[in-house]
Amino acid sequence: MPGEPPSSIVPAIRTWWPRIRRLVTFAFFATVAVLLLMHLRTVDWHGVFSAMRSHSIATMLFACLLAVASHALYSCFDLLGRHLTGHHLKTRLVMAINFICYAFNLNLGALVGGVAFRYRLYSRFGLGVDAVTQVLATSMLTNWLGYLLLAGAAFAATPLPVPEDWPVGTAGLRAAGGFLSTLALSYLALCALSRRRVWTVRGHAIRLPSARLALLQLLMSSANWLMIAGILHFLLGAQTPFMLVLGVLLAAAFAGVVTHVPAGLGVLEAVFLALLAGRLPDTAILAALLAYRAIYYLAPLILAAIMYLAFESVSGDKMAARSAG
Repeated sequence: MPGEPPSSIVPAIRTWWPRIRRLVTFAFFATVAVLLLMHLRTVDWHGVFSAMRSHSIATMLFACLLAVASHALYSCFDLLGRHLTGHHLKTRLVMAINFICYAFNLNLGALVGGVAFRYRLYSRFGLGVDAVTQVLATSMLTNWLGYLLLAGAAFAATPLPVPEDWPVGTAGLRAAGGFLSTLALSYLALCALSRRRVWTVRGHAIRLPSARLALLQLLMSSANWLMIAGILHFLLGAQTPFMLVLGVLLAAAFAGVVTHVPAGLGVLEAVFLALLAGRLPDTAILAALLAYRAIYYLAPLILAAIMYLAFESVSGDKMAARSAG
């Protein structure tokens, strides 16, 4: 019939497809390895170890516990997507994939960690593109939903000491805070009141969660951002108000997204130095941020890389069998 491929093409495709898949897999793995090595080479390891030695054991231990709790909580974000899609991958498997994606996202950027790793790993366990897209969208939205609410509260309640040469002043931040909080509350209202429960984004169906699930998204995300701010608060010696540290962190997170710098390298430090100038010595701020990167970024990245290698070492058939249940 017109439009059908010649019969000789189908066997050729079937013959070459396994080789193409192996080539794509090797290319993905090689790209990840190169990006990982490049990232680790940019780390000032001497400064990291010096910064960690400058803090007391109790401070480092408490910061580590908060980091573990934060990563564990974030690893549950994809479980919300599982609830919406109805897929049946095991809880511990979903959390493991979520943890790997988050660790690589923090260090190599959202495109590699948040997107590529999710599609790569979930597809190996049999999830279709639409299901992975729903999980990805739900996880990303959960993360930024809490950000919107907390940034709105922090910018409005505790105005940041913005330098005079910044384009946005205190009044502008307060206005931005009100706008961000409105966005978060509008999402809750949409989930509670909208009659349309499925939205199409670039050809993919995205299901709107219930009001209860949306509220859970808000609570989980807010708790995660608060724990991250708690890590920095204690590493800074608890010498600055917690709400101020939270506001600076949220401002730095926004700046990191806008600049598209992997792991926010340089951006985080610049924002903290600018907004905490005069409150703490620059050396203390930098030491706290280096210790924070070691605890929250680098240590999870090493563990995530090991877990990812373990996943890649298992054949597709075995992975599909393990995912059942």
